Amino acid sequence: MDSPDQGITGIPVDKVILKDNNLSIEIKAIAGIYEGIINQDYSKIEGDWKQTGASFPLLLQKVGKAVEISRPQEPKKPFPYIEQEVNYENSEAGIVLAGTLTMPAEEGLFPAVILISGSGPQDRNETVFGHRPFLVLEDYLTRQGIAVLRVDDRGVGESTGDFSQATSKDFASDVLAGIEYLKSREEVNSRQIGLIGHSEGGLIAPMVAVQSPDVAFIVLMAGPGLPGEDILYMQNELISKAAGMSEEKIDRNRYYNERLYSLIKEEENKGLLIEKATSIFDEYFAELTQEEKNQIGNRDEYVDIQLQNMLSLWFKFFLTYDPRPTLSKVSCPVLAINGSKDLQVPPKENLEAIEEALIAGGNKNYLIKELSDLNHIFQTAETGSPDEYARIEETISPVTLELIGDWILEQSKS
Repeated sequence: MDSPDQGITGIPVDKVILKDNNLSIEIKAIAGIYEGIINQDYSKIEGDWKQTGASFPLLLQKVGKAVEISRPQEPKKPFPYIEQEVNYENSEAGIVLAGTLTMPAEEGLFPAVILISGSGPQDRNETVFGHRPFLVLEDYLTRQGIAVLRVDDRGVGESTGDFSQATSKDFASDVLAGIEYLKSREEVNSRQIGLIGHSEGGLIAPMVAVQSPDVAFIVLMAGPGLPGEDILYMQNELISKAAGMSEEKIDRNRYYNERLYSLIKEEENKGLLIEKATSIFDEYFAELTQEEKNQIGNRDEYVDIQLQNMLSLWFKFFLTYDPRPTLSKVSCPVLAINGSKDLQVPPKENLEAIEEALIAGGNKNYLIKELSDLNHIFQTAETGSPDEYARIEETISPVTLELIGDWILEQSKS
């Protein structure tokens, strides 16, 4: 199955049942089920797509040619630089991390950066919605004379380990292992190793910079400056407004989220946590209209998925972690950037918090920039809603690429 609008291709279908004109398709990898009725000439299927407890009408029609996704910024081989597949060990975690190292073709000592992905299991290109932002970023930086290491997250792609049992703190240890690897490369200037973190990666980069004296500079792309709980409230409100949700519904969702988050922070007994959270969900469902219940679909499936997400080690860490004390200890140069239309990590509040923390710690070598009309993944956007990500052909705005490249080269001169 392909989903061109989301930029996803090649999802394996596990089960197909066709009885008379009734079709049922199951895709376990994304917890999706499609049920529909095929018309007589097999040109159309009318049915419903069900996923993570929600249900949506989906009409499938036969077309002459599949939709092609345009990603004009993606680099094409052959590249004018060296590209090597590498792997190295995080001995503390007992895992092997796999990635790609790119370096200028000429001889010399080069500044180097490690790219740190955002939340969720990400491959080395941070592939999302049919875009490969880290591939585009790597290509630009390497052409500017900067070596770049991009890596599959633990448990993703060719890297070993268990992603589901890891928190941001564990991912920080993976980055530390990457620094040690770069120090072992004779082409890399060990005094000019930096980090570029996007989203959650912007949370992880300061952690690593505080732990390792080998970090020469960090770039925070939409990095959080506030506790995860605060960001989640703002994110939910902004995305809901962009989707046209009423203030009443936004307030209702905030009320129930506050109760659930308090429960996650305070209840240590997992059995009691599940019992109390389920009770909160019961209250929530009792207030929904029939139309809202139909949109959610199977109640039990919905609750199970929500509980699974909220009970993860990663979620509790993110919910409770305040990045400001760590940011105040960062002594290396910092570039913190965000898009003015970012609805996931709101720019004003987070950039202000980052700057205040750096000032409080006495860091004078930093640059804070809010970039006009860019969304969370630094595309030129109309609304900033995640719904736009796949439809926008641009992967990363040229303004962002130039700013990051120029700033890193400037730091490397000092």
